[in-house]
Amino acid sequence: MEKYVIIVAGGSGKRMGSEVPKQFLLVAGRPILMHTVEAFTRTSDDFKFILVLPEEHFTTWNELVKKYNFKTPVTLVAGGKERFFSVKNALAHVPNNALVAVHDGVRPFVSKETITEAFDVAAEKGSAVPVIDEVDSLRRVSNVESVAVNRAEYKRVQTPQIFQSTILKKAYNQEFSPFFTDDASVVESISEKITLSKGNVENIKLTTLHELLLAEALINGYN
Repeated sequence: MEKYVIIVAGGSGKRMGSEVPKQFLLVAGRPILMHTVEAFTRTSDDFKFILVLPEEHFTTWNELVKKYNFKTPVTLVAGGKERFFSVKNALAHVPNNALVAVHDGVRPFVSKETITEAFDVAAEKGSAVPVIDEVDSLRRVSNVESVAVNRAEYKRVQTPQIFQSTILKKAYNQEFSPFFTDDASVVESISEKITLSKGNVENIKLTTLHELLLAEALINGYN
């Protein structure tokens, strides 16, 4: 099977307090988004990349490619109003009977082991969603009370979420729902089974200044 990686990068940087979109912020002197792509190229040279950006950011990306001498070829696709539509636009460039991963553009610390296991599981089971254990105490909150719940029954969900492309394209051929928070929830809504795989704790999504500072501390272990 061919292997495609859709990287969704539609962030604005507002939660970072930055005018620069967060995917273009620098970590260790290079844009976060380039670190993210390279997490996959370090794993395999078989991947075909589709990069989803707001169309007005295409020029910025192309300028950064030249500035940082970035060699990995990507197909640029315009994002939509919601993440759902961004992924749907990208899937138009993915053939049937392939494996396709969907990954957040600001998760540059996904490990080689997480990527490899997820692709292996998806090849066998049709889907793979990386998760890690919940280590904090959790409470379920309602309008009238909060109740402690068993954290062993919960997992933290990460990306890349990987699917056989025929399944994912079928799932994204339905109407949008605000309850779709990730690709697994879209696929699950058409009664397809979701299989979990092992994530890695460093695979954080960089959305705040605190996480950006943490990224600077982590980067040396991934290069």
